[in-house]
Amino acid sequence: METEQARSIARGFDPNRLGAGFYENPYEIYAAMRTYDPVHRCPDGSYFLSRFADLDEIYRDRAHFSSDKKAVFGPKFGLDSPLYEHHTTSLVFNDPPYHTRVRRQIVGALSPNALRALEPGVTALVDQLLEQLQERQRFDLIEHFAAAIPVEVIGNLLRVPREERGPLRAWSLAILGALETELTPEQHARGNRAVAEFTAYLRGLIAERRRHPLGPTDLLTRLLQEAELTESELLQNCVFLLNAGHETTTNLIGNGLYLLVNHAEAAERLRSDPQLIGTAVEECLRLESPNQLGNRLVIQQVTIGGVALEPNTYLTLCIGAANRDPDEFPDPERFDIARKPNRHLAFAAGAHACAGMGVARLEAQIALLRTVQRLPRLRLAGGATRARRARFRGFLSLPAELS
Repeated sequence: METEQARSIARGFDPNRLGAGFYENPYEIYAAMRTYDPVHRCPDGSYFLSRFADLDEIYRDRAHFSSDKKAVFGPKFGLDSPLYEHHTTSLVFNDPPYHTRVRRQIVGALSPNALRALEPGVTALVDQLLEQLQERQRFDLIEHFAAAIPVEVIGNLLRVPREERGPLRAWSLAILGALETELTPEQHARGNRAVAEFTAYLRGLIAERRRHPLGPTDLLTRLLQEAELTESELLQNCVFLLNAGHETTTNLIGNGLYLLVNHAEAAERLRSDPQLIGTAVEECLRLESPNQLGNRLVIQQVTIGGVALEPNTYLTLCIGAANRDPDEFPDPERFDIARKPNRHLAFAAGAHACAGMGVARLEAQIALLRTVQRLPRLRLAGGATRARRARFRGFLSLPAELS
């Protein structure tokens, strides 16, 4: 991209008005932002930040920045809407002490021992799905594989009966879709309906768990007994657990498969050295971050990147841009499955680092490694369709076949 063109793109960027091409490849625009306007004032008065060092500083600073988004979500969703109740009550958009109290219970339930206990079941599920792909020969890597894994894992964590898991993915997509910068009336209605339907379902599940607790390894039982949550707080954080564990993990697996199939030498290297799966997943997280955008509210005057930010200023933190910042990552456009160090921000950082990152890593490591090992003839069949989402980057459809 020519210098003047890049400068013009950076100066005129508006995250509320994104062109169709942006969703296919936002990274040239992000590079222009990083280079020419890394602390960019948007037309609505908010700021869009794109450098790794700035995001890392903000994520770790709880004195000057807040995760609370009530002031933003009120006008967007309506104060009496199910979407407003959900997104202002769930863990991710809250500060201590509430955030600390709830997060502690979730992290405690997802301890290293709990993750080790999950591994055999995830492996068996992945192997079963891969056998089905081999039988099909032609398939969709999202519908028939990537999306099926986290729904089962989160369903198991919340002990949702298998025959009742059918609506979970659609609910999650609708609720998270309402977080996009551009929200249509249809998306708004669909999101509200999904929150209402999911919380209605959860009331029955919670009532059953109150009558018949399942012990400390059950996440819902733990939240009921130890987290001291109101009924609304409990409901909305169960919705959050599905959303946090489903959409981003589906995208991580789908994006990872896309990268590995398109980089045959990396896939072959992983087959030859399976011990690289840990760093391979981290590189997928960095290069094609499932979660591309975060947010913070300035609560005390602070200077970031030479720009003075006043209280009540709203910030969009561009994880997708920061994770390709050449000041942090040498040769950042290169897919290097052995990259070290790799301090990407795909799971944010600091106190708000993703509580379920261990589960997401486990699912991706098993899914990507076993796919590479068991389907060496896997190739894309054309017609891949990316979701038109700026915040969550992934595929709606990824057709593939065995050659």
